[in-house]
Amino acid sequence: MTNRSKPSTRPTKFLGVGVGLRPKHYAEILAESSAARLGVDWFEAISENYMVAGGRPLRMLDAVRSRFPIALHGVSLNIGSVDPLDDDYLARLGALIRRFEPEWVTDHLCWTGVDGRSLHDLLPLPFTKSAIDHVADRIARVQDRLGRRIALENVSTYLAFRDDEMPEWEFINAIAARADCGILFDVNNVFVSAHNHGFDAEKFVDAIPGERVFQVHLAGPSESGPLLVDTHDSPVREEVWRLYERFVRRVGPVSTLIEWDESIPPLARVAEEAARARAILERVGAEGEGSA
Repeated sequence: MTNRSKPSTRPTKFLGVGVGLRPKHYAEILAESSAARLGVDWFEAISENYMVAGGRPLRMLDAVRSRFPIALHGVSLNIGSVDPLDDDYLARLGALIRRFEPEWVTDHLCWTGVDGRSLHDLLPLPFTKSAIDHVADRIARVQDRLGRRIALENVSTYLAFRDDEMPEWEFINAIAARADCGILFDVNNVFVSAHNHGFDAEKFVDAIPGERVFQVHLAGPSESGPLLVDTHDSPVREEVWRLYERFVRRVGPVSTLIEWDESIPPLARVAEEAARARAILERVGAEGEGSA
């Protein structure tokens, strides 16, 4: 049994339901200035796609930003690596933040490279006290450099470390508390990792503190033999919708984003997924008001 919805205490505003900003959808987005008619309240832009000196990407993001709220979501912060923090990357990210003033900035709780080489993947961290110390210190330095709090996303995993000392949710919560950062809570990634490792997804969902969560991600995985893989190439699965509703019932309304990055359909189809998330938020909110 889940708790009733309660007012949010998180330090970010509630934006409603957004979708990932993809070049394939630029024309559709810019042809419609009404969020209600578009079916999308806000957009999340991949930071690295806009770390350029000029050209079409920045013109498009300027145009979208003039109509809708945006958030920046990175894939290359490499926060868990033992490499030094990348000063050039942080300088370019800072310039992007100053230009577009996103509602918030996020990346992934993982490592993506070592010895100066990117492996172009979101690689898992060991869930240990020493990793907490290492990552929390790096997050604090990034936040000082950017002049704002950031949020880190739980990633899908396909292997576990023998040295793990705690479940993933304890690891995430400890880092967020130590660094005083936010959490980008990816419910699909919880479902994928729970399937792959055999742990209880509901226990994970119930353990994440709502006041730390800047936003939620929802997406669809694919199957690869016995594994689920976080491919973002299909609709959100029913199991993920149930976990999402469970989370929202406990923590209250939270800005939610639909990710669809491969086999990308027309924007109207992605907006249908956004509409389902919005319906859940509205239904849970109405039930909460009725029981107050």
